[in-house]
Amino acid sequence: MSGNILLIDDEEKLRSLLKRIISLEGFQVFEAADLKSAGKLLERESIDVVLSDVKLPDGSGVAYAATVHAKYPGTEIILLTAYGNIPDGVQAMKNGAFDYITKGDDNDKIIPLLNRAMEQVKLRQRVAQLEQQVGKRYGFENIIGSSASIKEAIALAKKVAPTDATVLLLGETGTGKEVFAQAIHNGSKRATQPFMPLNCSAFTKDLLESELFGHKAGAFTGAMKDKKGLIEEAHNGTLFLDEIGEMHIDLQSKLLRVLETNEFIKVGDTKPTRVNVRIIAATNRGLQEEADAGRFREDLYYRLNVFTIQLPSLNNRKEDIPALASHYLSLFAAKTNARITGMSKDFVEHLKRHSWKGNIRELKNVMERSVILADGTELTVDNLPLDLQQAVSVSEEGHTLSAFSLASVEKLHIQRVLNHTKGNKTEAAKLLNIGLTTLYRKIEEYHLS
Repeated sequence: MSGNILLIDDEEKLRSLLKRIISLEGFQVFEAADLKSAGKLLERESIDVVLSDVKLPDGSGVAYAATVHAKYPGTEIILLTAYGNIPDGVQAMKNGAFDYITKGDDNDKIIPLLNRAMEQVKLRQRVAQLEQQVGKRYGFENIIGSSASIKEAIALAKKVAPTDATVLLLGETGTGKEVFAQAIHNGSKRATQPFMPLNCSAFTKDLLESELFGHKAGAFTGAMKDKKGLIEEAHNGTLFLDEIGEMHIDLQSKLLRVLETNEFIKVGDTKPTRVNVRIIAATNRGLQEEADAGRFREDLYYRLNVFTIQLPSLNNRKEDIPALASHYLSLFAAKTNARITGMSKDFVEHLKRHSWKGNIRELKNVMERSVILADGTELTVDNLPLDLQQAVSVSEEGHTLSAFSLASVEKLHIQRVLNHTKGNKTEAAKLLNIGLTTLYRKIEEYHLS
């Protein structure tokens, strides 16, 4: 295992011996005879593990463990002492030391201990890298689209992200409300804290209450132990409540209390729990109309409606479809190890002409299916679901043909057979059970390739 070790000991012979032993294990070893020179090395070099004597000329290694832990949280420290005692050992661990061992008696433990400490450091580094990748993945820069409507939504989200304001995201199903919520969270000072999403439509009233607010043991049949709700799990972070319009009106009053007082009462509890949580809500319903009809608390609506962002439907930003489709093509091609490099012009045109009731979520599903069905290096109309293939075609006069037009269906069928025969017209004519001359006439009539 590789890594950088700092060895602090004022006994030069022991230090040289330990350096030789540790170096043979593949570690890069730096030396210091006192805390002052150790501090300079820590500032200059990237040290993974510090191996330090307890008694040094200019201070205590036990006290220094607290300094290292505070100033270099990614570095572990192991303490060595000639005369081990329990109070020092306890204090060393309190100060953040990885371990505390006795010189001489425990020399055979040093290398295994260094390896364990190094594993802990590498794991922490990997977690930090993953968190950074997740942050980039869910940042504003990864919201795809250049249309005016999506740019306006992103600009509003960027403005509100650094604040603690409650945000209400409005938009049709599948428009990317959770993606926006995650980006707002990652653009806030709470970015390193939990982001807890919850779909309010996925639970019954009682289950949603337990999931959201938690419960005490014995609160109901089957509640064998205390359970934290997502509000408590999101402490210091962000709680994203999707489909807020589906929340039962009895639970809305409890959520209102959280927004007004930063506290709530768990199911079966008698005392309140305090939290510091930012709430982002989303809905595809008109909450004002729901409030007017008595199905949604008006006071909660006003509390949620501090800062509203309307997310555009995919049908209102069709110029973004090629970029979105290309993104999902890359994603699913990599996932399935498919060697697909692009989409045919006709394929993209069919995507742009389709009415996307499911918005981006529907487009994502269509692209995944198309990648799975593709045989070549390019996605073609033949890879689309039948309803998208038949949705719209254009005749040579430029008139639109509906999915129910006989000419439209005939054109589509002939094109699919030609795709199947890889352009072999003789074979296609046989499969279609028509003469070759008729096929050529149809190809010319429908401008087929």
